[in-house]
Amino acid sequence: MTSLIGHDAAVAAFRDATDDGRLHHAWLITGPRGIGKARFADAVAKRLLAEAAGPPPEAGLEVAEDHPIVRLIAAGSHPDFRRLERLPREGSAGAGGELARNISIAQVRALQALFATTPSLSARRIVLIDSVDDLERAAANALLKNLEEPPAGTIFLLISHAPGRLLPTIRSRCRLLALRRLDAAATAQVIRAELPEATEAEVAALTELADGAPGAALRFAGLDVAGLDATLATIAATGDVDNSARSALARALALKAAQPRYEAFLERAPAFIAGAAGACSGAALADTIAAWEEARALAASAVPLALDPQAVAFQMATLVAGLAPGAPAVKG
Repeated sequence: MTSLIGHDAAVAAFRDATDDGRLHHAWLITGPRGIGKARFADAVAKRLLAEAAGPPPEAGLEVAEDHPIVRLIAAGSHPDFRRLERLPREGSAGAGGELARNISIAQVRALQALFATTPSLSARRIVLIDSVDDLERAAANALLKNLEEPPAGTIFLLISHAPGRLLPTIRSRCRLLALRRLDAAATAQVIRAELPEATEAEVAALTELADGAPGAALRFAGLDVAGLDATLATIAATGDVDNSARSALARALALKAAQPRYEAFLERAPAFIAGAAGACSGAALADTIAAWEEARALAASAVPLALDPQAVAFQMATLVAGLAPGAPAVKG
């Protein structure tokens, strides 16, 4: 089954529109990265095409995975479904290959062959763009022409992380459907579903790291984020007076093979300091906020400026050590 967790309001809004015969030809699906917009759009596409071919029995947006329409979409062979996304750069093959900077005008123009014919399996077809933010300017203008004069039976599903940056003329021709960050329980549910082997400690750490966007945290799966949290908690509690914990952590994160875990640490450490602020008041609160600001700035610049990972990790851990009771404030 297509599984959507934590977006009941958006599902209800879309079902109300379809059930009442108010299905707009273009939907702008918005919200922060990692909250499940692509999964939602995929579910909508499956439901709409399955309904058009013969109504499935399930409620909401659910369609059985063995439904013929779902199987065609999964195989990339449904004649009435197109997905536009950034393609691998020339010479960059494989799932981990570097992607093109934009969705090109050639990709949008290629839709004209689809629009020149009638839908094959029903009276409906779907164009899903993930994301419309990635359209180069000429491609956005080409898409706009299709939104202004939509081909018969065509539904556009446009995913956007930053709708305010889109052409106003594109936004004005779409019905907005805003997805929200998930609550902690729903976030944990998604993470458990995606990582059935994860420990509860790892789920809890990833849930906190996600901040309502489980997709943003799942890229840190298998990096022992819970272990990073435990080390940070030890440093914060003891102050690491002999520098041993900080030094060991910095050495471990500086290894080339540890780059993904180092990047997880860069996100986790500032969040750890921010969490500590809740138990502070007065001068201690001011010092903790200053440490958080320094940690956040350090994390933001570390990778883009190619700063030495060992030095960055040690400095970040030093800011955490400053949270220990009686520790002097760390000056940047």
